[in-house]
Amino acid sequence: MYHLKNILIIDDDLHIGNALEETLTNEGFRVSRAYSGTEAIFVLSQARPDLVLLDLMLPGLSGEEVLSHIKGIPVIVISAKADINNKVELLLDGAVDYVTKPFYMNELLARITVHLRTYESCGKSRVLSFEDIELYTDTHEVKIGTEKTGLTRTEYAILKLLIQNQTQIVSKSRLLDLIGEDTPDCTESSLRTHISHLRAKLYEMNGKEYIETVWGIGFRMKKD
Repeated sequence: MYHLKNILIIDDDLHIGNALEETLTNEGFRVSRAYSGTEAIFVLSQARPDLVLLDLMLPGLSGEEVLSHIKGIPVIVISAKADINNKVELLLDGAVDYVTKPFYMNELLARITVHLRTYESCGKSRVLSFEDIELYTDTHEVKIGTEKTGLTRTEYAILKLLIQNQTQIVSKSRLLDLIGEDTPDCTESSLRTHISHLRAKLYEMNGKEYIETVWGIGFRMKKD
């Protein structure tokens, strides 16, 4: 029998929660709801969803505290908080994605689909892989063959996002959203710098280019 994917929405905003539930139900998902951090912990103890949509500004326990209780389930953070360090921290702490409110429903649905598919194929492991690259989610090291090297926090967050999307293009805006700073000029140069350093580290390990620029759109992992 086909298993309907169950998505848990943790958000105390009734308007957003109701809109999400209606859209997801229409798309064929089962939906559970929790309206506070404390209730979320209880709901998670009763049943295991396939994916969690998590707001950060919750009554009771905060979204960050709830995230620390969720293991082995993909979590997409949905928040009005736009602090860049906060985003990187959450991605390092186990979230698979970060969507800033307000958001486009179609884009969120696309991300949910990608992360459910990726989790089925490789997300259950502590190692994310693409071809001969292995990215260790516990140590934030990358291994190619017998070579292993450490990554900065932002390099790790970028590579994790690219590998989780496999060969699908990750737009510059998503990556800029992840590592951006306050001014547009600064964000563009920051992104180029981080990608450049990441590429150099991977190339130094075995002389191959792994990250492909899709001009005007973004980046993706490059197949041989």
